[in-house]
Amino acid sequence: MTIASQPQLTLDEFLKLPETEPASDFINRKIIQKPMPQGQHSLLRGESCHVINQLTEGQKIAYAFSELRCTFGGASIVPDVSVFRWDRIPKTPSGRIANRFEIHPDWVIEILSPDQRLKKVLSKLLHCLRNGTELGWLINPEDESVLGIFPGQRLELYEGADKLPIIEGIELELTVEQVFGWLSLT
Repeated sequence: MTIASQPQLTLDEFLKLPETEPASDFINRKIIQKPMPQGQHSLLRGESCHVINQLTEGQKIAYAFSELRCTFGGASIVPDVSVFRWDRIPKTPSGRIANRFEIHPDWVIEILSPDQRLKKVLSKLLHCLRNGTELGWLINPEDESVLGIFPGQRLELYEGADKLPIIEGIELELTVEQVFGWLSLT
């Protein structure tokens, strides 16, 4: 849902606005509020972070953040999952993690909600890839597929037993079936 379409609104003005619940993205000079996450969306987001962090955090390879605001390339977005290589995670001078991330994620994962427009989510993923992100996933629970988005706007569709692409340096093997298997709490 578009909250406002104010052509004069700048990125700096957007960043001064109070946060919304759920979060809003600012892309192409428009404020777009994300839909409220539902069960499947929340579980897929949480499990994605858990699986990635379980493998990467201890060895300081990367970290997957849930719903983290990232401001770069003239936009400010809140991907469902943002993965940053460990050495790119912004830190304060004292070495603590920074509150503001003003760089692109290395890998972005978006989960399509039932009432979400594909065009808006794809636009956000393409913005990331045009601005340095190495890999995007668009997880579609309705048809149990994952669209892989790569630099140069190359797209690949993954289904069933297809092995999913992962950014270099993360030794993770996942199939589409495994990802959607997370939805069965058995």
